[in-house]
Amino acid sequence: MKTNQGSLTKEQVDFYDTEGYLVIPELLNAEDMAAPKQAMETKVSQIADELFDAGLISDKLVHLPFPNRLAELFKGLTDEHFNKHGRSWRDRIPGYFTLMSNPKILDAVESLIGGELFSNPVYNVRPKVPLVASGAVPWHQDKSYWPDANANPVITVWIPLVDATLENGCLHIKPRTHKKRVLKWHQESYTGTGYTALKENQLGKTETVVLPVKAGSAILFNDRCLHMSTPNLSDSVRWSVDLRYQPTDQDPMPQHGAGFLARSYKHPERVATLEDWLNNQPEHQ
Repeated sequence: MKTNQGSLTKEQVDFYDTEGYLVIPELLNAEDMAAPKQAMETKVSQIADELFDAGLISDKLVHLPFPNRLAELFKGLTDEHFNKHGRSWRDRIPGYFTLMSNPKILDAVESLIGGELFSNPVYNVRPKVPLVASGAVPWHQDKSYWPDANANPVITVWIPLVDATLENGCLHIKPRTHKKRVLKWHQESYTGTGYTALKENQLGKTETVVLPVKAGSAILFNDRCLHMSTPNLSDSVRWSVDLRYQPTDQDPMPQHGAGFLARSYKHPERVATLEDWLNNQPEHQ
């Protein structure tokens, strides 16, 4: 049986194991990001059509570039108008599958949890729109969204499609908090979306690390690691995705949707295809 060890160095694996996160600068190039960007543009066009048909806009702004169009469409509208379309997107558009199946991502994750990889159903496309409250994500642990699942480790792979900066709301993380239990959380009320959130007195004294990164970089972190992101104070959208992977012997969490078998050396014939994914089938039959 063929096996691989992934793409990370021993130093990178040790850093992840100790700190609970790892930054891989510019893991993806423009070609890797083309398909998911096209998927995002497809979704933005659908939203523009809906806003236009509802009489909320008079121009679909088809001439504007990728980082700016969605921001301009919602300029002058309310948080409620934006939240109608969801704080994050989980549409089954082919470009997202292309991204989640990218060997560069799978190679990195394989270094941490082995080569039998399941792509968790909780993937999110996040358009952090300027001055929209739901763009600010409070301190939380991802595992708060699946506290009863026997899925640990679940590795989040966070990738910005544009440069993530202090101004547009990059990721903040508290290292070495991945050894914590799932802390008691509450549903915040500020954003109108009910994010799980932690109170200030639960964060401990661990120093926060701020992680501005270039487009295509990847930040990998454990689902117990405390993290957040700040509001977008720029004039363009901070586009990012958070993808999640876990060993195949963990809970597939069907209550959250259909994930898919992304890589297997034991059963390569079962690895899901695009058609399988579009049909909500977790494996190739």
